[in-house]
Amino acid sequence: MSDDATPRLALPYLAAAQAQKHVTMNAALALLDGLVQTAVESRSTAAEPTAPADGAIYILPAGAVGIDWAGRAAGTALRFEAGAWSVLQSQPGWLAYVKDEGVLLVQGSAGWGDVGLALRSLQNLTQLGVGTTADGTNLLSVKTAAVLFSNLGADLQLKLNKAATANTGSMLLQSGYSGRAEVGLCGDDNLHLKVSPDGSAWSDALVVSSGAGARVAVDGAVQVKSLAKAALPTAASQGAGALLFVSDEVGGATLAFSDGASWRRVADRAVVA
Repeated sequence: MSDDATPRLALPYLAAAQAQKHVTMNAALALLDGLVQTAVESRSTAAEPTAPADGAIYILPAGAVGIDWAGRAAGTALRFEAGAWSVLQSQPGWLAYVKDEGVLLVQGSAGWGDVGLALRSLQNLTQLGVGTTADGTNLLSVKTAAVLFSNLGADLQLKLNKAATANTGSMLLQSGYSGRAEVGLCGDDNLHLKVSPDGSAWSDALVVSSGAGARVAVDGAVQVKSLAKAALPTAASQGAGALLFVSDEVGGATLAFSDGASWRRVADRAVVA
């Protein structure tokens, strides 16, 4: 920029003892009209319009044609007024709304770019709400019918990290914003499956210890599926060790296990008849 214009917006200065100061002043006002709250008609129109409106701004694409457009670099911003085109000397950081696309552009070192695409990294946000409003407790809030986390071509891990053993790191399942089930490390480093009828009183339905030789503790009766003999799947398909309750076995209903080939009564190991 020269000493005759402002360093950022290139607005012309009035010179001392200058004649016809209104000419310079009007030129500065015209530049401000184009630079403040900038809205451009298009960034893809390649042919110079024959009758543009006063104040119309275009960002030229590559290969622009026309008396005043041909030969100008792609990304040049031109403003039309009083029958003539003038260049807006855009600087890095300037914003412009593109009317025919409905997108907001930002001027970067490599030219104009979509503001949305420029936001590749958001760091140290205090809150984020997607489809809803985040608050002081739920700093990340999402309101939607479904959430998808997909892989980059291999594995995918979702991590919940608690500060210490005595803390809780869990997934809480709610009904009407009242807890009904919780899965995670609840107050220790064992895996808990907890349930509640009202969101207040909780029971450990299942606890899997995290120590060597992990043990499974069940609080309450264990109920396996009850099937009639005609509906039993093949023992091979269920694998050795599978359990079923056979409701119509000879001699009365009985618990049966798969040895990998046949269903056998737990009581006497006889094959289910």
